Amino acid sequence: MVRRGMASTVLHALGGYGGAVPKNGEPVEYQVGERTVRVSSPDKVYFPERGITKRQVAEYYLAVAEPLLAAVGERPTTLKRYPDGVTGEYFYAKRLPKGAPPWVETARITFPSGRTADEVCPTEPAVLLWAANLGTFDFHPWPVRRSDVDRPDELRVDVDPSDETGFDDAVRVAQTVREVLDDAGLMGYPKTSGGRGVHVRVRIRPEWDFIAVRHAVIALGREVERRLPKLATIAWWKEERQGRVFLDYNQAARDRTIASAWSVRGTLRATVSTPVTWEQLAEVHPDDFDVFTVPQWYAEHGDPHAALESEAFGLETLLEWYARDERDHGLGEMPYPPDYPKMPGEPKRVQPSKARPE
Repeated sequence: MVRRGMASTVLHALGGYGGAVPKNGEPVEYQVGERTVRVSSPDKVYFPERGITKRQVAEYYLAVAEPLLAAVGERPTTLKRYPDGVTGEYFYAKRLPKGAPPWVETARITFPSGRTADEVCPTEPAVLLWAANLGTFDFHPWPVRRSDVDRPDELRVDVDPSDETGFDDAVRVAQTVREVLDDAGLMGYPKTSGGRGVHVRVRIRPEWDFIAVRHAVIALGREVERRLPKLATIAWWKEERQGRVFLDYNQAARDRTIASAWSVRGTLRATVSTPVTWEQLAEVHPDDFDVFTVPQWYAEHGDPHAALESEAFGLETLLEWYARDERDHGLGEMPYPPDYPKMPGEPKRVQPSKARPE
């Protein structure tokens, strides 16, 4: 078992390489539980600005394997891969890569188009290291478990600053998200996005489909906007946001994901999306958390999201708000992303400034 601790001590915790220290450039083998996982080209530089190598990214993921697996385990997970490092091209791997070991398990998912795919479903720490060897920085888990891939058990709120706003503004909006969640009888857990934004996670009962969960996020976003009209918005079209912080409700749509807690992000600093408490959120900065610092942070603070699994909440109040807004204020469905098929009740999917008059 990978224990909590610093990246510099993880090899000791895992029993080392199981042999002589390899020469520069030669593959490295790690014993992770019952698995032997090979990391090729360990000295390849992935983050040139800071000289961070593939080996250091791999060992970072070993250091945080326990809480990361709590965030992605048993979930179909898209791998955001940077095979040539942060300055190269990246892609989202939504299907099990060819040549994967037989112990890498999958979950079958259905895309909005109706097509299906067998996506990686992490079940043990070795899978995380295997993925890191493929150049995976971010793990993007679906908000479902593979036991029921059509009913989310996690509501996610993506607080995304505009070009005119920053992390401090995102924190202020996130604190209002917390207040609205509390009024709706739910408990949220914040994390840095790894960029300038904030993500809030809520454990929910898997009783609603993706459409209902998205409606719940829309209702929540509308209430946040009412309380912070000059700072927050859920307007899909950028021309309508007026530089405000965007609550991206479409991240709750099927096949839309956010980077998991503990994921390395594709930034020049190798920042990490890091769970924090609400009190810590007001005190930290995204650049505080990176491949070098997060293992020590975890060793000292543990997993601030550990209690997330202790209680699952219902969406009844948020869905009542959605129905109220539709009935009393004429606020119904909102636009989906452009790659989605036309959805029931959806308004015209065109920028307001380009819409033809009726």
